[in-house]
Amino acid sequence: MSYPVITINKAKLEHNARRLAELCSKQGMRLVGVAKGVCAHPAVVEAMLAGGAAAIGDSRIDNLKRLRRHGYKGETILLRAPGPSQCQEAVMYADASLNSETSIVRLLGEAAIRAGKVHNVILMVDLGDLREGVMPEQAADAAAEFDRIPGIRLLGIGTNMACYGGVIPTREKMELLLQVKDQVEQRIGRPLERVSGGTSANIQLVLDGEMPHGITELRVGEGILLGTEAVERRPIPGCVRDAFLIKAEVIEVKTKPSKPMGKIGQDAFGNVPVFEDRGLRRRAIVSIGQQDIDLSSLFPRDKGVEILGASSDHLICDVEEAERPVNVGDILEFGLAYGTLLKAFTSPFVTKEVLEGCQIA
Repeated sequence: MSYPVITINKAKLEHNARRLAELCSKQGMRLVGVAKGVCAHPAVVEAMLAGGAAAIGDSRIDNLKRLRRHGYKGETILLRAPGPSQCQEAVMYADASLNSETSIVRLLGEAAIRAGKVHNVILMVDLGDLREGVMPEQAADAAAEFDRIPGIRLLGIGTNMACYGGVIPTREKMELLLQVKDQVEQRIGRPLERVSGGTSANIQLVLDGEMPHGITELRVGEGILLGTEAVERRPIPGCVRDAFLIKAEVIEVKTKPSKPMGKIGQDAFGNVPVFEDRGLRRRAIVSIGQQDIDLSSLFPRDKGVEILGASSDHLICDVEEAERPVNVGDILEFGLAYGTLLKAFTSPFVTKEVLEGCQIA
């Protein structure tokens, strides 16, 4: 085994997907599994589908392409609007895409016609988070434009919240989205099939029974992958939070001063670090760094191990009070949150190990 490693527990991921699919189904929604946090790793996608995800969404066309090459034949949804240079591939590898610009949708339509297809589009509506989407009062006009474009089928409308502006999804926001749906349907003269209500940030609404009838789907990544909702990062009842673990080797253990000696300037990332003088302490260097992990979302599983900091390729830990002796060659395990999950799966230097046949507990 080559370290560092991120382990993938398929049984736990399937368990989480099943729990969320059931929660959504009870309130009239389907679950779209979002795979962008793991670069659409086939084992993770398999677990999502086995747990009840009805489709797979990703922001990167390359990830959807990889899924198709691994034999996935189900529905794919491109979660970030393609650029003009990507429209041909978007039509080839995505059955539907989230869009807000008429010029992009026209290019998608032209690409679809060339490919002998009809491309499904979900019109994104900005309900205040100020990322992508038309404003609510512009939605009916935009929908009418989309609906007239050859090669395009306006499938529905959607929204995204709590990703850029941190705006929390509420029942009132979802009811506003449904009002926009009514306006769009009146304008185009037919019903919409989908109202894509949001992401893992909406899960608390679902748990509270506050999701209004008429929202047809949620696009969920973090909830399945990490067992948390995406506003307060609270655990989702019935889900597990350790479907992924990071493992890395200890490559140095020394007793050293806890405060650097000399004038302090910027570190490798342009920050000026601040240190507490705790005297001589036993320190371990672990063979992983900020190219592979996010320090704010990495958590030692060994009691008494404390993360001090990291360069691009060295993680420095205080092991003075470690419950077990830490020596060169030992493997330290870490839990993780979304930032580290994303970096670890993106890094080519982190081995991905699939654990088959594992138990939930």
